[in-house]
Amino acid sequence: MKKIGVMQPYFLPYIGYFQLIYMVDEFVLYDNIEFTKKGWINRNRMLQNGKSEYFTLPLRKGSDYLDVSQRFLADTSEIELSKILRRITANYRKAPFFRDFYPVLEDVFLSKKKNLFEFIYQSIQSVLNYLDIETSIIVSSDLSNEISFLKKEKKVLEICKALNASSYINPSGGKDLYNKNEFKVENINLEFCKTKSIKYTQFKNDFIEHLSIIDVCMFNDKQTVKSFLKDFDVFC
Repeated sequence: MKKIGVMQPYFLPYIGYFQLIYMVDEFVLYDNIEFTKKGWINRNRMLQNGKSEYFTLPLRKGSDYLDVSQRFLADTSEIELSKILRRITANYRKAPFFRDFYPVLEDVFLSKKKNLFEFIYQSIQSVLNYLDIETSIIVSSDLSNEISFLKKEKKVLEICKALNASSYINPSGGKDLYNKNEFKVENINLEFCKTKSIKYTQFKNDFIEHLSIIDVCMFNDKQTVKSFLKDFDVFC
């Protein structure tokens, strides 16, 4: 039984993203997929003065139709990334596990990668290493060239077949995107995962959920975060 997950590359996403990576045997990361504005590819949210605030990777101007792998960080990205890192430091330096997780953020924000996909790929790997997640990560363009020209459900099905997957797991928010019968014909189980309620103390503030993995790792020790990786439900 081989379980796989397929997702767009998101920058320091919420813990549900890492739960999906944790629960599958192989995780396919799209690089040959169109970049989308106002999504989670180059931005996320952190805690700032008790509120949820965005932080965003600065990008060089480019066509809206370019793939993620064809986009690059802005020429001033080193300056902008340093500013974001200072914001994170200011917001979380009094968090109980700041010293534990900050080296991971240094590795991410001080990266010399300029290609957007490569930068995000490295950031995901840095978090996986910290959390001891050993799931194999496959870049979508390393699969058959024919797959890259397919769209949505057909693309996922061909990825599953190329990897000899017996199950495909997707976040529950995408349940309406797939036809279970299409997967059944190919002898592939279609399953969905949903993160259970995960709450922890964020200073003295009311809890804000679904923030970046940064927030989770700043307020919880490594073993607790690893236990959170198992707090999900899987259903058909």
